[in-house]
Amino acid sequence: MSIIDGGGPDGNRVSPPSRGDALSHAIAVRPLAASPSAISFVHSFASQDWLIIGYCATLLGALVVGKGHDREACMVRVSADLGGFLFVLALVRLQVLRWGGAASSILYRLAFIVIPLGTFFQLREILPAVSPWADDARIYAFDLRVLGVEPSVWLDRFVSPATTEWFAFFYFLYFLILAVHVLPMLFWQRDDQVLARFGVGLLLVFLPAHLLYLIVPGWGPYWYLKGTFQHELQGATFWNLVRETVDAGGAQKDIFPSLHTAVPTFIAIFSFRHRRLVPFRYTWPVISFLATQIIVATMFLRWHYLVDIVAGLALAVTASFVGQRIADWERARRERLGVQPTWMPLVYPGGRPSGG
Repeated sequence: MSIIDGGGPDGNRVSPPSRGDALSHAIAVRPLAASPSAISFVHSFASQDWLIIGYCATLLGALVVGKGHDREACMVRVSADLGGFLFVLALVRLQVLRWGGAASSILYRLAFIVIPLGTFFQLREILPAVSPWADDARIYAFDLRVLGVEPSVWLDRFVSPATTEWFAFFYFLYFLILAVHVLPMLFWQRDDQVLARFGVGLLLVFLPAHLLYLIVPGWGPYWYLKGTFQHELQGATFWNLVRETVDAGGAQKDIFPSLHTAVPTFIAIFSFRHRRLVPFRYTWPVISFLATQIIVATMFLRWHYLVDIVAGLALAVTASFVGQRIADWERARRERLGVQPTWMPLVYPGGRPSGG
């Protein structure tokens, strides 16, 4: 895939420019073509911008009609999230900060970590404010009636300190897998279309999942079916890490769909579909294996019902294909209209641009 070349007409050009010259020309020309009007500002929004804006607006709407307590405090926080994101868009899309500069590029990329991550941590208060009930009874009954089994109960016979540590290790590995894909993709990926496909797809995993937690809140088998298990989960290292992490940072009633299923599955599908590229050529089999272990771990460790896993798989597959279509459509639209690229190039001091 090639970096977008947004250079305008050049009647004095004698020979084709080099790739680096073309990119430098594109960076220099785009700021001059931008208009500071409100209409052009909104017109410059990319698909991922609208996804986050729509997500925050939906959270605010849910809090307005919610039934729980502390809704006002949650509305203030979400409004601050939305306002902060719009402020970043103003700095970047209106080119208050220099287009193609490290400051604007890094700030814009950081926004796509801070907003989804920040609102996830806020879900601990948002969920009871919007949905003060739990749907565990309905979810459990659905598993038994439609799917015929509840895996966490069936897997209880295999519980031991060794098996608990095995699956707790993979469950905890989820956070490392996410970090080693998101951070290099945002801050080192030089192919802007690969970045766009990954970014939109991952947002289509996380943001709908967060909103679905509001519609189908539940505690999970670990709490709801606590009295039905014959074996206690015990482990010296990784099980304790998992318990501490969930207690400290989890949103609690965040089970449907399973993000521990959806995210590794999405990354595995993305890696396979881009396996002609390095490093996916070598990592997709590893990520695929890790994804299977993490999915089993979510049920073995009693965090999720089977329908949560099915929903997570469906979300990952949908985001993989829809995200790529949206990213490709967005690129074609912006090239056709002459709008600034979806992702501005990231240039570190003394380095070459990434993306463009």
